[in-house]
Amino acid sequence: MEENTTAIETKMIPIYVMGKRYMVPEGLTIMKALEYAGYQYIRGCGCRGGICGACGTIYRKPGDYKIYSALACQTAAEPNMVLTQLPFYPANHVPSNYAELTGVPEDIYKLYPELFRCVACNACSKICPMDVPVMDVISLLKQGNIEKAAHEAFDCIQCGLCASRCFAEMPQYHIMQLARRLYGGKIAPKAQHNAEAAKAVREGKFDSMLKELMAMSIDELKTVYTGREIEPETAGDDWKPTETRWLLPEFQR
Repeated sequence: MEENTTAIETKMIPIYVMGKRYMVPEGLTIMKALEYAGYQYIRGCGCRGGICGACGTIYRKPGDYKIYSALACQTAAEPNMVLTQLPFYPANHVPSNYAELTGVPEDIYKLYPELFRCVACNACSKICPMDVPVMDVISLLKQGNIEKAAHEAFDCIQCGLCASRCFAEMPQYHIMQLARRLYGGKIAPKAQHNAEAAKAVREGKFDSMLKELMAMSIDELKTVYTGREIEPETAGDDWKPTETRWLLPEFQR
């Protein structure tokens, strides 16, 4: 039987990086296309999974007046796209002593008074690769509603693209991060089970277990680790491990 050695040809497409034309295989993400073209990521690579926001990219398409935004790690390269990356946007970040903040809107107003320069153009929301309603978040903060603003800004990954398009020159992503921290640490109700777990640690509930582990050899620790009981992926909220002596009392019931 004659062996079929016909190779499957890869379609190549042109992209433009900093004005220079490169031919790259079709189907690659922008990040992989840049690496194929010979660019080495020293800054701006990040997680490669669409989570960290380090690979913010802006680009244009031929014959299209619009500017587009994306994360290079999860967006496919398109023919003739003209692109450049913004791995870090030098937006103003105001340092503060978090312990001295009380969780009131004035905490944000004092640190970022430019918040009130917003002209509601919505350019920040349009460029956000995570579809965060950035303008609405800023509006909520101007109204003093930190809780709702923190929830609306939950998907922000700190890429900074919003600041790059802001007419008011405000660092929306830093402001939204502050709002989330204020809500989580100063406003949201404290989790009772966390307080009880911390109390158990202070009272020495786990001391004997830690001493037992510290006395083990590396091989014994590997055996214990690989043989541990793991919660099944389909487990319900009422699942408990077979060994319950290290659980807090309310979870042993």
